[in-house]
Amino acid sequence: MNEITLYAMAKINLGLDVLRRREDGYHDVKMIMQNVNLYDTLTLQKTEDPGITITIEGADLSDGEDNLIRRAAKLMREEYGISRGVGIRLTKRIPIAAGMAGGSVDAAATLKGMNHLFDLGASREKLEALGLRLGADVPFCISGGTVLAEGIGERLTLLPPPPDCYLVIAKPGIGVSSKYVYENLHADTLEYHPDIDGMADAIRGQDLKGIIERMGNVLERVTQTRYPVIVQLKHLLMENGAANALMSGSGPTVFGIFTEAETAASALSAIRNSGLTETAVRTEFAHAAVLTEEELQSKRESI
Repeated sequence: MNEITLYAMAKINLGLDVLRRREDGYHDVKMIMQNVNLYDTLTLQKTEDPGITITIEGADLSDGEDNLIRRAAKLMREEYGISRGVGIRLTKRIPIAAGMAGGSVDAAATLKGMNHLFDLGASREKLEALGLRLGADVPFCISGGTVLAEGIGERLTLLPPPPDCYLVIAKPGIGVSSKYVYENLHADTLEYHPDIDGMADAIRGQDLKGIIERMGNVLERVTQTRYPVIVQLKHLLMENGAANALMSGSGPTVFGIFTEAETAASALSAIRNSGLTETAVRTEFAHAAVLTEEELQSKRESI
């Protein structure tokens, strides 16, 4: 194999709770992470040049040492003593600084791509351990689908896919720093905690109503106070038929869950006409974080 193309799926948080701030500065969390069918495309190719080259389309991103794709490729080269070079082409569709793990899933796709391209034989557990060295969300992005994540996000319990429904995802034209949000959360003062265990049980029981009723994200307390557009988008989604609406991650992306395709389509039009967003799409749940071309085609044919 000299080339591989992978599709890196965005994520949303159906529920997100922060339990405490740890002595090391990280936070213990409990959350339900869910991939959605909005993806970046990465093509990895062996090169004679021994270095790592990155080409980015669709976004103004640095390809320097802080780039998570470069860091992931470098980590695999060092871990497995790879001498050949690799060229990576990224087509960016997942919004940046949006609470959708775009950088993390691109890093996960790079780890998996390097594993296949150079026939390294690394297990999922090994890739998750390497991914944790890059960021707390990367282990989830190795397998993805529907996952209960605990600890700093590295303790993962796989869940069955939730019932089918329709999503409208809306990202306003702002970026949000996760560091800022967590630093200003003050977890010890939280009076509300979403029922994450109950949501996990609802997912296991294929109870969409139970899932929707338990949607909650304690990080909204910080982000929507600073950026009221998040509240506006949630209200707009609900006014246009969403069963519930929530901010994903540290924001600012907001999503609504719909039980009817026509209602979701109408809400998408309302969101786009509102002038409140730079990205608005209708989509559905995805059952993995990183797909091959064959897997993506199979998914399309099944829809």
